[in-house]
Amino acid sequence: MVAAGTGNVLVSRLIHRAHTEAGWFLYAPACALVEADRVRPGTAEHLAALPGVTVLDLDLPAALALARETSWGPAHTRYAAEPTPERPSGAVVATTEPEAWKEQAVRVIDLRP
Repeated sequence: MVAAGTGNVLVSRLIHRAHTEAGWFLYAPACALVEADRVRPGTAEHLAALPGVTVLDLDLPAALALARETSWGPAHTRYAAEPTPERPSGAVVATTEPEAWKEQAVRVIDLRP
């Protein structure tokens, strides 16, 4: 999310596709938005205003999954990537730090320039 405000062309393309192409969705877990905004103030407001981005609330099931974690942003992202009835294959984590997800059971898109 921080990379969206730093001119990362791959992130810009991903955001554009989610806005213009049917079947492309970008989800922003609320806890990850908070952490991104702490690193780069204004990030949360900017991303939440984009029409192609859906902010995922911290609902009760997500809160229970995060309760045992030390860092809520990555935990909420991992929870959001898990399969659900709406997304049977789960979601893909788009990141500029793919090595941070190596030990996680999630699919990753490497957005490093």
